[in-house]
Amino acid sequence: MKYVILIGDGMGDLPAESLGGLTPLQKACTPHMDRLAREGMIARCATVPEGMAPGSDVAIMSLMGYCAKGVLTGRGPLEAAALGLELRDGDVAFRMNLVTLGREPEKTVMLDHSAGDIGGDDAAELVCELAGKMPLAPGMSVHRGVGYRHILIWPGAPDGIPSVPPHDRRDREVDSVLDDPACRPVAELVRASWPILEDHPVNVRRRAAGRNPANSIWLWGQGRTPRVSSYAERWGITGAAVSAVDLIRGLAVATGLKPLTVPGATAWLDTNFEGKVAAALDALKTLDLAIVHLEAPDECGHQGALDLKIQAIESFDAKIVGPVLEALPSYGDFRVLCSCDHYTPVVLKTHTSDPVPFVLYDSASPSRSGAAGYSEAEALKAGILVPDGPSLGRLLFGPERAWAEANHAYAMIKRLLKWFCFFIPFTTLLYK
Repeated sequence: MKYVILIGDGMGDLPAESLGGLTPLQKACTPHMDRLAREGMIARCATVPEGMAPGSDVAIMSLMGYCAKGVLTGRGPLEAAALGLELRDGDVAFRMNLVTLGREPEKTVMLDHSAGDIGGDDAAELVCELAGKMPLAPGMSVHRGVGYRHILIWPGAPDGIPSVPPHDRRDREVDSVLDDPACRPVAELVRASWPILEDHPVNVRRRAAGRNPANSIWLWGQGRTPRVSSYAERWGITGAAVSAVDLIRGLAVATGLKPLTVPGATAWLDTNFEGKVAAALDALKTLDLAIVHLEAPDECGHQGALDLKIQAIESFDAKIVGPVLEALPSYGDFRVLCSCDHYTPVVLKTHTSDPVPFVLYDSASPSRSGAAGYSEAEALKAGILVPDGPSLGRLLFGPERAWAEANHAYAMIKRLLKWFCFFIPFTTLLYK
């Protein structure tokens, strides 16, 4: 049995008046996902545990069959792992966005959380400049990531600094964040980046070309290295993940999957679709699981670009879902999970915690749900809510992998009992 997880980041949305009350998923032409919905199981999954922010790190962990609660402290360490950076005890990894701020006399506004989706040589040049000129404390370091997403490692960073995702503040003032006393250590670094970036030749060129300048950094998503069991330990599965963003590659590293790098893969509509599909299918020749992730629908949602989000959803269906489904029968029996990780409503330009629609198709036993297609409304109509990531993982990997999960649980209990038996004699002595 081969397993495939196809993730259209942020595809979920709310009904739009301009679409006659439809969502982008309902409006988009998605014949391949619709086929999966008709011939498989369609339902909803609560990918965001109660009390956690609806970030892609949390939600995609759920789609991968894990629960982030009590494990994940931030996306920073995952993205650091994707870059091959090893955190020492006490190190805290921050996501460092390159952003566009509007610095007006009366307020500062987050104009663009991605600085015009900056990447390539422009981003590399700016990050190099920041690494050399930022007033970094001893041990601090700046590392180049992908596109506008980069990493700052801060040994012994103060606890309790609020993490404020820049996409949550898009087109909103950020002075309340920067002036918050709890944010002061981070705000000082953010402000220190302004004179370095404002008139940098890269930004002069970008303004001249009508593109948003990367005139500030934004630090958020901080955390320490999470400890999770691997797919091999938990499910007896080998696998690989294909994505243009470091977060998903970091989740792959954390769970023992092979992160695959595809030339020309970006987080936008111009990504190398064919290369990503080819890499996943090649991995399945020797591995059990392939994860393919597309960031573009989420980015379009953050930009409030309805037409582009529909285009991104249609591209995901036509250029990823379709080719994967066409190739999979040659591998024998297979099971496909196709889903978004969270909603990114165009009207809100940020994530929400709504349970997401997913489809699960088993080539060996199609369930024939009879749904009209893949959408939020059809998933709600089905009346099935999967409560968390581990439950979704059990659905995907099925009874044939239950032995591995049972063995993993047994091994965990044995370790706890061993620790308990070691500890009890000492507590007994203390109370004598």
